[in-house]
Amino acid sequence: MLYKIRHVTRFEYAQPVAFARNNLRLKPILWSGQQVEDYQLLIDPQGRTHSARAEAGLANVVRLILDAPATSLTIESRARVRVERPIPFAQPSDPTVAEIAAWARASRDASPAGPAAYLFPSPLIALDSDIAQWCALDLSPRRGILEAAMALALRIQREFAFDPHATLVDTSPREAFAKRGGVCQDFAQIMIAGLRAAGLPAAYCSGYLRTLPAPGQPRLVGADATHAWVLVWAGPQLGWIGVDPTNGIWMAEDHVVVAIGRDYADIAPIDGIVLGSGAQKMDVSVDVEPLEECVAA
Repeated sequence: MLYKIRHVTRFEYAQPVAFARNNLRLKPILWSGQQVEDYQLLIDPQGRTHSARAEAGLANVVRLILDAPATSLTIESRARVRVERPIPFAQPSDPTVAEIAAWARASRDASPAGPAAYLFPSPLIALDSDIAQWCALDLSPRRGILEAAMALALRIQREFAFDPHATLVDTSPREAFAKRGGVCQDFAQIMIAGLRAAGLPAAYCSGYLRTLPAPGQPRLVGADATHAWVLVWAGPQLGWIGVDPTNGIWMAEDHVVVAIGRDYADIAPIDGIVLGSGAQKMDVSVDVEPLEECVAA
């Protein structure tokens, strides 16, 4: 599938802002199953931009500096991304949960995509005994890793209510778990907490879902904004496999990966500092338009 993606973020400031410095993580990364064919970043007022190193995780980072007074800021990201990613299927030959945990502990891969970076608690995802016990019901050590991951994702989808009013961006996994509700960020971070408690490397994945479903298919939850899901490391042969607990599906051709990190703090689409007084209003719109179907030769 070839997608045209448009992501617009608008800030309105009650009083002129004297200075702002933002980190933008909006350009999709090069990742298995997808290729970025074109990309544009449009900013008004223009400010100064330069590429920066991703401090954690996998992301394309642009540093934006505004050093002239401004009452508004519009950041528009445009991308064309080709996605050819098959749907995973659990097999009897898949490595077990116990085997994955042992391989992860023995891994010496220190790269940004190495499993060791995603085994331990991170700033926004602490280990929690209640979440660990609840998730452990699906993570039996002898169970195949793909079967176990999808079983947990489906249980989260069934037992948690999608409710944009239940949580905030800084709500902890423990709070969202207690409420049994939240949004895609909450469900992803709860699942990651449970996987890590079982010794499984799990990463937070941020990106997009196609806005219009394929004919005859239901519309996916989270398609009008940036979406979040989980990557679980399934061993050196299978690598990282994406699973979406909000929708109870695998990461496949409906998903476009923008950034991967330990939790939301690593890969927030826009963060930074603003020097000024008064309130600010933010509006975000996302559109992921399918342009053509990729036909296998």
